[in-house]
Amino acid sequence: MALYALGDLHLSFQADKPMDPFGKVWKNHEKKIEKYVNRMVKPEDTLVLTGNHDMFWDVKKTEKLNEEYKDRLFFLQNNYAVYQDYALVGTKGFTFEGPFYLNRRGQILGWDEARKEQADKLVKRKMERLRESFRLAKNEGYQKFIMFLHYPPTNILEKTSPFIQIAEENKVSAVVYSHCHGESRFGDSIRGKFHGIEYMLVSGDYLNFRPAMVLP
Repeated sequence: MALYALGDLHLSFQADKPMDPFGKVWKNHEKKIEKYVNRMVKPEDTLVLTGNHDMFWDVKKTEKLNEEYKDRLFFLQNNYAVYQDYALVGTKGFTFEGPFYLNRRGQILGWDEARKEQADKLVKRKMERLRESFRLAKNEGYQKFIMFLHYPPTNILEKTSPFIQIAEENKVSAVVYSHCHGESRFGDSIRGKFHGIEYMLVSGDYLNFRPAMVLP
């Protein structure tokens, strides 16, 4: 029994949107996903997908979808899932990604203030949902947590963020995120141990579409 995670599948079976132009790692990536998931993830295991391209799903539909797919899929939003004695909490998250204004040396001089203000509003909304998920889990007696995001917990300018703070407040064991694509972006946020918490990037192209083990 194990807990795995994989992000950003970018599957487009119903639309002509191949990912090949984004690099060799994306060539036939859907076949890689099928191969590695079938090889690594056993029926008794749990696989968390940290994607944000699920156009059929918004927070208002979460409860209905969980009823419809009961015992097959679980949609993580304003709730929590259970793995052994851990509560799994998650939300899409958000982080400000610019545009940033640079000088000739590539140093950041400023950014789009209007977009930054909108990003801050989105972060506040996602934080409210995370707090509710932690509250529900704690009310049921859970004390061990894994936190899942789609967006990274920090942007390229941040040393900390509300998502880092809530992870530390609740003493989560790991923060699992995706969204960062391409070698130039893999280091945009925290990876590895930080203040006692394991930060895991699980973007599909970062892992060559092999699910990452979060817990054995």
